[in-house]
Amino acid sequence: MKKIKVAPFIPTEVEVKEVSANRAQIIAYPFESGYAVTLAHPLRRLILSSSIGYAPISVKIEGAAHEFDTIRGMHEDVAVFIINLKNIHFKIKDESEKVKVNYSFSGHKEIVAEDLNNDKIEVVNGELHLATLNEDAELNFTVVITKGIGYVPSEELLDEVGSDTIPLDAFFTPVRKANYKIEPILVEDNPSYEKITFDIMTNSQIGPVEAFTNALETMHKQLAVFNGVLDVDIDTTPVKRGGSSDEMKPFLQPVDTLGLSARSFNSLDRAGIKYFGELVLMGEDEIKTIKNLGKKSLDEINECLEEQGYGAEFELSDVARANLVKKLEKLK
Repeated sequence: MKKIKVAPFIPTEVEVKEVSANRAQIIAYPFESGYAVTLAHPLRRLILSSSIGYAPISVKIEGAAHEFDTIRGMHEDVAVFIINLKNIHFKIKDESEKVKVNYSFSGHKEIVAEDLNNDKIEVVNGELHLATLNEDAELNFTVVITKGIGYVPSEELLDEVGSDTIPLDAFFTPVRKANYKIEPILVEDNPSYEKITFDIMTNSQIGPVEAFTNALETMHKQLAVFNGVLDVDIDTTPVKRGGSSDEMKPFLQPVDTLGLSARSFNSLDRAGIKYFGELVLMGEDEIKTIKNLGKKSLDEINECLEEQGYGAEFELSDVARANLVKKLEKLK
C-alpha cells in the first residue's frame, strides 16, 4: 500500500569523484521521481552560464593599426595572432578583476602561451602556440585581461578599451562540458527513486567542483528574491563542498568527544560502541542492555542524547537510518 506523505523526501547522499584535475563527477541521491530532472536541468544551465572565468578583452600591438595588419618579422598575420591569443586561458593571480600586462619579445623565437606567465597572471594551457618571430623581429604588445561570466562580443567592449587598441570577443566561460545523467535507484524495495550524476569539465581556470558550487550559490541568491513572501526565508549561505550530508555529522562524533564520565565511556568502549550515531540507532531500550552499564551511566547517556536533540521522542526515517548504518560501517 502506498504511504501518504506530507512532504517530499529530502536526498541525503552527495559524492564527489575527481576524474582528473579539470573534470569531476558529482552524484546526489535519492530523489523522489521527477525531482531529479527538476533540479538538474536548471543547475546545468547555471553551471554553463554563471561560472566565473577570465579572458583578454583588448590588445594593443606596437606597429599594428588594426587586426588586418602585419608585423615585420612575425610569420603570423595580426588576425591569426589575435585568434591564438583569444585561445589562451589566463588566470589573474590576485583578487583583481582586471589587469593590464605588457610583453616584449625580439629575435628568433617561437612564442608559446607559457611565455606570457608573470607575477600578475598565470596561463593554464601553456603549450599553446602564439607566434613565430624571425631573427630581426621585435614584438611589443599590451593585453587587458578581465574577470567575467558568459560571452561578450567585441562590439560591446568599445567603451571599455582605448581607441588605439583592438577589442576582442571575450569568452569568459571556463566550463567546457556540463552534462547530467539520471538513473533509478532502489530505496527500501522502492525503485521509483532517482540518482543524479553531473559530469563537469573545465578549462582549468577554475576546478569543476568550484564551478558546481558557484552555480549552487547563484541559484540560492536568485531564489532569495522570494524571501519574505508568504513567510519564506531561503538560506543564501554559500554551499560548502563535502562528501557527507551536514545532517549526518552529529551522528559521526566519536563517543569520547561527548564529555561522558570515565565509567560511562568505558562501558560503551567495552561494548564496541565508538560513535554517537550508534547510540541514536539503539535507542533507550537497547542501550539498557549494554553489559555492566549502571543506572547512573544510563541516565548520563540519555541526558546526552536529550541535550543534542536525539532523545526518546526522536525517530530517524527508514532511509536516514539505512544511510547512517552504511556510514558507520565505513568508519569501522
